[in-house]
Amino acid sequence: MNMLDAEFVKGFMRTAEDGWLQGWHERNGGNLSYRVKPEEVESVREELSPGEWRPIGAAVPRLAGEYFLVTGSGKYFRNVTIKPEDSFCLIELDGEGENYRICWGLVNGGRPTSELPTHLMNHEVKLAAAGGKHRVIYHAHPANIIALTFALPPTSEAFTRELWEMATECPVVFPDGIGVVPWMVPGGREIAVATSELMKEYDVAVWAHHGLFCSGEDFDLTFGLMHTVEKSAEILVKLRSMQPYKRQTIRPDDFRDLAKDFKVELPERYLYEKND
Repeated sequence: MNMLDAEFVKGFMRTAEDGWLQGWHERNGGNLSYRVKPEEVESVREELSPGEWRPIGAAVPRLAGEYFLVTGSGKYFRNVTIKPEDSFCLIELDGEGENYRICWGLVNGGRPTSELPTHLMNHEVKLAAAGGKHRVIYHAHPANIIALTFALPPTSEAFTRELWEMATECPVVFPDGIGVVPWMVPGGREIAVATSELMKEYDVAVWAHHGLFCSGEDFDLTFGLMHTVEKSAEILVKLRSMQPYKRQTIRPDDFRDLAKDFKVELPERYLYEKND
């Protein structure tokens, strides 16, 4: 099968394009990765031309031998659908999970996203935490959630509660809440470790003054999670621009009723009493 005809590749490209159309990927901002299923690898095997092994910059032994679709470093999301072979690649990890090689894509040279260690470390965490169901890691720069990192306390409690209150479906979409990573230099080991620790508990983490980092089972669920969080952030930004307080809101007991009806578990640490 031609690589670009494969459904998993089409899903990858659509997610990238949708993120671009939302305005989340200025210039070469953001990155996307997908852990490819064995049967999907086999469907495009004839298209693969493995290159030289290169160090990942992190050890991910639980991902040894896995294949990933990954956006390229310095590449633009707006070009993913019009220049796919130049914009992303399919990589294979070695038997120790310490090196990778490009098997398809980035035809004009280059390497996977500079945040490849962060992606792979979090894929490894989710492989254990989510029983192998999670396959997508998505990082973008949604403006409203970034704006809130200058206005809200940089804690899971503050971000989770405020965003839950903005739209009734939010605690259903991300019932575990939202993790928060304080500002760190992107692309390095420090932010990779900090994010992977949060991803043991959450499916979404805010990177202060930088963006949003989401994990999910497939492209639709992961994009939908990102979209829901950012829309909730947009509502909160609009509210705060109109007045500094809420006349009415969703209260702790309301959340408890919602959790009962929708059969989700909401951590009590987010259901504290507060004055708005």
